[in-house]
Amino acid sequence: VIGATTPHAEVAASAVVKRVIPTLAKLAEGIGDAQVRNRGTIGGSICNNDPSADYPAALVGLGATVHTTTRTIPAEDFFTGMFETALEPNEIVTAVAFPKPGKAAYVKFPNPASRYATVGVLVAEVGGGVRVAVTGAAPSVYRWTEAEQALAGGLNPAALDGLTVDADGLNADIHASAEYRASLVKVMAKRAVAACA
Repeated sequence: VIGATTPHAEVAASAVVKRVIPTLAKLAEGIGDAQVRNRGTIGGSICNNDPSADYPAALVGLGATVHTTTRTIPAEDFFTGMFETALEPNEIVTAVAFPKPGKAAYVKFPNPASRYATVGVLVAEVGGGVRVAVTGAAPSVYRWTEAEQALAGGLNPAALDGLTVDADGLNADIHASAEYRASLVKVMAKRAVAACA
């Protein structure tokens, strides 16, 4: 369980996080620069829900739950759209609870200026199954269910070879077209699966 006001740098440096979910510590270490990591918090990041932020992939990919002043929200229900969450007026995030995964890895193609994920993919063995969460590609984080089904037999990058990602509805901007992001989803997913091994 990580408190909402915990800075990224503390998540990255935490001995407990490094031992229990090392990919979460590595993800936090790759956010922004030193100034951002020392000032930005996990709660602030998820409440902002930037479509290219790293933490949403961690929450959805690891099957986390968001604790607020009034309730507990599964991560998949928390992120509702670009810069939108399920929070009600006057509801405040207090903590995020993560289950301990079997294997997990996060790989992103960072924007060289901001280090935001042009596309980032977290692959994890959690709760007896495989979860694949994608950030940066679409208006909000999402699970790539076709990849999860392909990886059900084991974490082998080759299992994703026959899959394609539809570019319709994906983000397009000066940094990357929707088609480029669609291609990156598969490339980053395969790298994340390989990193799990």
